[in-house]
Amino acid sequence: MNKFQHKHHAHCESGVISSMLTYNGLPISEPMVFGVSNTLNFAYIPFVKMGGMPLIAYRSMPKSIVKNLKKNLRVEMKMETFKSQKRGEERVDELLKEGKILGAQGSMYWLEYVPEELSFHFNAHNFIIFGKKKDTYLISDPVFQDPMECSKKSLTKARFSKGVMAPKGLLYYPTFVPKELDLKSAITKNIKKLSKRMLSKAVPIAGISGMKYLAHAIVKLDKRDKKYAKLFLGNIVRMQEEIGTGGAGFRFMYASFLQEASEIFGQDAILNEAAQMMLQVGDEWREFALMIAKAIKSNQEIDFRSISSMLLHIASNETKVYKKLLEFGK
Repeated sequence: MNKFQHKHHAHCESGVISSMLTYNGLPISEPMVFGVSNTLNFAYIPFVKMGGMPLIAYRSMPKSIVKNLKKNLRVEMKMETFKSQKRGEERVDELLKEGKILGAQGSMYWLEYVPEELSFHFNAHNFIIFGKKKDTYLISDPVFQDPMECSKKSLTKARFSKGVMAPKGLLYYPTFVPKELDLKSAITKNIKKLSKRMLSKAVPIAGISGMKYLAHAIVKLDKRDKKYAKLFLGNIVRMQEEIGTGGAGFRFMYASFLQEASEIFGQDAILNEAAQMMLQVGDEWREFALMIAKAIKSNQEIDFRSISSMLLHIASNETKVYKKLLEFGK
């Protein structure tokens, strides 16, 4: 049995990578992983549906953290998918015997250790397979306080779940981890890149423009069927707070990244100020979700314009964060 230590994290993919790199000799926090992988985002994509509702994302696509770290930190990560479930099962055992811990992607719905209240069809959940006892696998799931156990049958079903973002048995593990990092360079480059992307008006469905696009779509719900309107609003909350895209949570994590980056740069004033601003934005995203939840549950008419105005207010304040960050390193 290897000496891997489970650690509880805020989100799945960033938590997996933090634990995996730390185990392989490169201690790095989850917020730093999230920040230098340039994963914070926003997109409202009405022509892509999940459960019949438009896709709303608060971070970049699943696997983007893994892929971006290759560019930004020179971490080489092997990613394997499988056409055959049997081959996917065999490969887990082979790699565990080599002493590796394995990043994996699967559906939360089929993982038997996930409580019923958290169990839903979401194929992009990430976790670590770090050992095996007979036909039971040892799982480090970042969103749980303690390590878990999972049967071979349940694990395979989760890893080969069908549908949107089907994982196809995905496994990933590092093949090269640098002993030292040029964090200052990676931090500076990716703060600039993120800020410019979020402020860009080139793609109307993405960044701050995407938030405004969604706000206008909310106003138009007043003319739609009431049942559809409630489902649409409920989907915003679910995508924000439950699916793992973490609208508020990812803003809080980015604030933590900025605070850690500030320390690396000797308590940089701009980064400190931007961190506090982003914390406030995270609070506002949470208030926005609560506002929608109350509106859906109420018997009164929904005030779509007030909900839209709240989102526009958030977009304005998040804009200020990125403009502040563009002052960094001048």
